[in-house]
Amino acid sequence: MPGPYTFDVPLTLGAHLDARAAHADLADRVFLLEGDRRWTYRDFRAESVRVAHLLRSRLAPVDESRPPHVAMLLENRLELLSLLGGCAYGGATLFGVNTGLRGEVLAGVLNQSGARLLVVDQSLQEQVERVRGDLRHLGAEDILVVRSRGEGELVAREFSEAVREEVGEADPERPAPAVDVDPERPLVVIYTSGTTGLPKGILNNHAKLLLIGMAVSGNMQLTEEDRGYACMPLFHSNALFLGFMPAFWVGGSMAMRDHFSASQFVPDVFRYGSTYWNYVGEPVHYVLGALEKSHGSAAAIAEAVTANPSNRLRYALGNGAAAPELERFSQWLGLEDMFELYGSTEAAITTFRKKGDPRGSVGEIGDPKVRILDEADVECPAAELDADGKITNYVEAVGEICRVADDTALFQGYFDNEKANRDKYRDGVYHSGDLGHVLERDGKRFLFFDGRTDDWIRKDGENFSALQVARLVQEHPDVVLAAAYGVPCAVSDELVMVALKLRAEAPFDPKQFFDFCHASVETGGMDRKWFPDFLRIVDEFEYTQTEKILVRNLKKVHFDRNRLPGARLFYRQRGDDSFREFGADAYADLRAEFARAEKLDLLDR
Repeated sequence: MPGPYTFDVPLTLGAHLDARAAHADLADRVFLLEGDRRWTYRDFRAESVRVAHLLRSRLAPVDESRPPHVAMLLENRLELLSLLGGCAYGGATLFGVNTGLRGEVLAGVLNQSGARLLVVDQSLQEQVERVRGDLRHLGAEDILVVRSRGEGELVAREFSEAVREEVGEADPERPAPAVDVDPERPLVVIYTSGTTGLPKGILNNHAKLLLIGMAVSGNMQLTEEDRGYACMPLFHSNALFLGFMPAFWVGGSMAMRDHFSASQFVPDVFRYGSTYWNYVGEPVHYVLGALEKSHGSAAAIAEAVTANPSNRLRYALGNGAAAPELERFSQWLGLEDMFELYGSTEAAITTFRKKGDPRGSVGEIGDPKVRILDEADVECPAAELDADGKITNYVEAVGEICRVADDTALFQGYFDNEKANRDKYRDGVYHSGDLGHVLERDGKRFLFFDGRTDDWIRKDGENFSALQVARLVQEHPDVVLAAAYGVPCAVSDELVMVALKLRAEAPFDPKQFFDFCHASVETGGMDRKWFPDFLRIVDEFEYTQTEKILVRNLKKVHFDRNRLPGARLFYRQRGDDSFREFGADAYADLRAEFARAEKLDLLDR
């Protein structure tokens, strides 16, 4: 078996793709798979180069007032990756817009990016049409549509048609544009969310992406025989960092689905022969549920899945899954290891959990500059455990996960947002916004993730602004004031809870409020992940001396019926079309779910 491959070329995606497309062992090796479509490394280069020529032509002239910025609003498609490759060769920057954005938030992100070309999925074109009049840099001729439904009218010119007519067919011999691309040139901007206002765009240059691919593939010991499976969105760092880049680095391959499907996960993995999968917490839970629904007993799953000759899956890596579900997933899918990790798109702090690491941890802290700091930036003590393994000094041990250093590691700043940069890295400390604690064992420090600080919510592996959620909810005519916050989740990071103060005499209609939130998801700028999972109706909030809502006190009692015996609480579950009363029986059922996930401490601390 040839490899591992090393290439003495600059740390740019184009240079590394050239090297692979010219290599005797890799050029004709299938690299990307989507349904029945297949691209070899040579194909990927040819498609990327012709897209690069399209971009250079469309974006010319380029200067400070006309930057080479391209935005995409796409599901997982081969075209998405050809745009990434095209930007790499053409010296452009690709802005990965979250497909869940709607309304003024979508328009705001597109305007802030300064993108002068937008490529949108046919399934999302109506969302762009709704805000087209608000777009400052994009005219009708600057929007291209990727046909994904096979039929139906398009609101703009088809992407593949434009590439073919303006550049020509894919040609392996076509030279790339004559552009000097530096490893530190921003290649892709990935949006997370700020504490206020619009989502923040995180800069990622060529070198960062390639170094992450090298590090992740090395931790998993991948080879060119490995194949990833990407069903998490490729506009986000989870799939790009943990799926695409490791496969690319080792000369392996990656299959993709346009979006996650629990019922299709195992058929896809078997069909493609995938050996590793990148995940966020809740999909692990949903895959396990789909297996139980399809096969019933563990013995039947072992026969149909674990021992199936088509099962080549060896590894999974991601974050947010509960320890029992990690173990069950590993057993049912027959994995060699499951790497639960801690990290973010900023990539300033990263850990990998491996076999033998403490249960529930997200891995060893290898960087001595990573510390747990309290609100005064004083380092917190390590966790102390009793005979049952429970933390006896939880309040003292938990603090913000920070990195105390003169540099910001792989974090290269936020696009056009100096305030966010100053907030993130100040006085020599990088602030993650995450809570955690450290357990010391055998001279090593292991990290445990404990949620977000009050201004943030982390759900399905994605961070977003609690204030943004509250602002959108306050658009309801009966809501005087709202506070949003993250609360414990049995299967992933956090759920979304919102406390509502209603106008005097206003009744609360659970169905009507559900419909309001649903409409906001469809047209009003609310991301689907932001849809509240729990509601609490309050007569009045507690406030600080500066008249800010004491969110910390709300978060502490979350939806605990024992601490909120008389509170008006509502909740929704997957598939519901209305909020429901959250009474004692519902809380008991939820506690049982947390107990099965070994997360009762999240409810009771």
